[in-house]
Amino acid sequence: MMCEIVKKQILAIRDTGRTNMFDVNMVQYLANEYGYYELVMYLEEHRKEYVRFLLTGEQ
Repeated sequence: MMCEIVKKQILAIRDTGRTNMFDVNMVQYLANEYGYYELVMYLEEHRKEYVRFLLTGEQ
């Protein structure tokens, strides 16, 4: 399950407009650049859940 911190970090990356959110590697790169280490680790372990969140908004 996605915690509130990870959700906020995903939305913060999205709001930068710097990448397509389906480019998971770039999202992970940007998360690292911004110090969003929870998101970096989440993407390593939960890519399917991340994509489901993008498509449906479901956590």
